[in-house]
Amino acid sequence: MNSFILAVSTMVGTIVGAGIFGIPYVISRSGVVPGVFYFLFLGGIVTLLHLFYGEICLRTTEKHRIVGYAYKYLGVWGRVLASLALVFVIGGTLLAYLILAGEFLKIIFSPFLSLSPSVFSLLFLALCVFFISQGRQLITKMEFFLTLGLVGVVALVLAFALPHFQVSNLSLFDLKNVFLPYGVILFTLIGFEAIPEIATFLRDAKAKVRLDKVILAATSFAAVLSFVFAFSVVGISGVTTSSDAFSGLSPFVGNRVIMMGAFFGVLSILSSFLVLGNYLKNSLRHDFAVPTGLAIVLTALIPLVPFVIGIREFIGVIGIVGVYIGVVEGLLIIRMFQKARTTGDRKPEYEIRAPSLLLFLLAAILIGGAVAELLF
Repeated sequence: MNSFILAVSTMVGTIVGAGIFGIPYVISRSGVVPGVFYFLFLGGIVTLLHLFYGEICLRTTEKHRIVGYAYKYLGVWGRVLASLALVFVIGGTLLAYLILAGEFLKIIFSPFLSLSPSVFSLLFLALCVFFISQGRQLITKMEFFLTLGLVGVVALVLAFALPHFQVSNLSLFDLKNVFLPYGVILFTLIGFEAIPEIATFLRDAKAKVRLDKVILAATSFAAVLSFVFAFSVVGISGVTTSSDAFSGLSPFVGNRVIMMGAFFGVLSILSSFLVLGNYLKNSLRHDFAVPTGLAIVLTALIPLVPFVIGIREFIGVIGIVGVYIGVVEGLLIIRMFQKARTTGDRKPEYEIRAPSLLLFLLAAILIGGAVAELLF
């Protein structure tokens, strides 16, 4: 299979995760104008951060993840901060996926099985751990088919739902909720964790594919897919748009389409969970010298422990992670990018010409956005 397609599908699968289901709700509250602005503005910022991280990977001979790169370029303090970010961000994201997967599987199998969402979550985790234990090559190949299925089901759901689309359901602007979409859209568009995996895959496969082209294609496709999905749902359900996107569509399209939507949800969550879980496993292996078997066990335990002790509020988990990921990982990547340009140990396949003023502005925007999210 074409290496470019496999690489793009892997990154799209990582980006289009659980966050996409929160976008219709926040846009229905903030209005169309802020929604379009955030997609364009944050889409540009995230694309730059993705390209920065890709260049960091290409300027480094050794195989690392964010913790290893932070230690190499920023020293001990960078390693500590990146380690906290790794556990908190990826662990929190996997926990959010685990919670939502159980809810969607309950919708899909409720006519046949009377299991609770928590049991479905645990079964989902067991399946993911099995695939993660099989390694990157299997996951990369699965990503193509999962992403293809994801796009197909989105198209099918929208085909049923779009006849109910009404422009009057799209409010233009609501000042009191103008900052509401920031964190959700930022969380939805970020796919940092896929980049080292793709860089390694392209190197190992000796593919004649440039990483920057993969990043641009994947980030753009994921943004367009999220945009179309979000505005289609809001145009159908309007002010009754639900926080999970699909429940509010039930009066318009019926339960069968809602079940298809839940199926789409499981596909996107599975796709993202596999890439993030494999990223965490490899980070434990490469950055902390943890044996492979123990790394797999820890990858399962990090989201499982908080789930078992009762942390199962999806919106609360994803909200906290969204603010943290933009500030901590974004700032780490900007600083590592600055250092790698002067101390990297190999010539990268591409270089981003980013003046210091631009890097300062990006950092200020990430910090300011987090503050606004928390305050308003």
